[in-house]
Amino acid sequence: MTTPPAARLGASATPPLGLQLFSGERHLTAAMSWLLLSPVLVLFLAIFAVPVLGMARFSLFDPDFTFENYRLLFSEPLFLRVIWRTLWISAAVAAITLLLGYPVAALMVRLRGWKAFAIGACVLVPLWLSILVRSYAWVVLLARNGIVTSFLRELGLIDETTKLMFTDGAVILAMSHVLLPFMILPLYASLNAIPKDLAPAAHGLGASHMEAFFRVTLQLSMPGVFAGLVLVFVLSLGFFVTPQLVGGPNSMMASMLISREATYGDNWGLASSLSTVLFVCALCVVAVVARFTASREALR
Repeated sequence: MTTPPAARLGASATPPLGLQLFSGERHLTAAMSWLLLSPVLVLFLAIFAVPVLGMARFSLFDPDFTFENYRLLFSEPLFLRVIWRTLWISAAVAAITLLLGYPVAALMVRLRGWKAFAIGACVLVPLWLSILVRSYAWVVLLARNGIVTSFLRELGLIDETTKLMFTDGAVILAMSHVLLPFMILPLYASLNAIPKDLAPAAHGLGASHMEAFFRVTLQLSMPGVFAGLVLVFVLSLGFFVTPQLVGGPNSMMASMLISREATYGDNWGLASSLSTVLFVCALCVVAVVARFTASREALR
């Protein structure tokens, strides 16, 4: 009679190392975990932490320690207007992409087959194109003799003196178009994770379509909403190409001012201080949304 392999090993035999790793019988120590994370941490320090600290150093040392760059930044009306314009345009773009992207994401979840593939392609294919190309497309559309301008002029909605280019509205429109996929994808992931039988169950309990949406679907998709809002808002804070082409000097945003001060004005201290302010604003938005999300999870 052949002895089974397990009996030959014995009850107290130690499994091989490969079986230990994959069976979950032993866990990695803290030192081994940090060792495995060390390449990622080194890469993070090299491409993120070191540049951010260098930017903060440029803003505070010119060459001695001083707050002069921040004093100038918050005392000059031009700089304050640029900061305010950057913040409110970023917030407007985030809100517009949410309103436009939520129905598209919901439709992607509902459809199947080639229809879902077609909508997904319409969302993803623009990401393969350069931002410069998509921004120039809006220059063609919104120019004085562009397609959109000529069409609105034929309808009598605008006159010959009205211009659509080099305005805040043009910047918001073009940025919303460029950043729309970054809102749709988190919304789609959140909506697709919602069980499909919850909305019919709400209808069966007497809820209308609007009540089922606001009290069930929207509430469960809030993580995707928050993720999309943060992602679009933070990306909008540092947008450069689209505001430069569509907005011009009349709609200057923070990234354009940073480029002007660093390239033409040779004022790296002021450019670094403005970059630091934008970085702090982005961190504050992320922290507020994370705290709000955590409080929502705690109330469940």
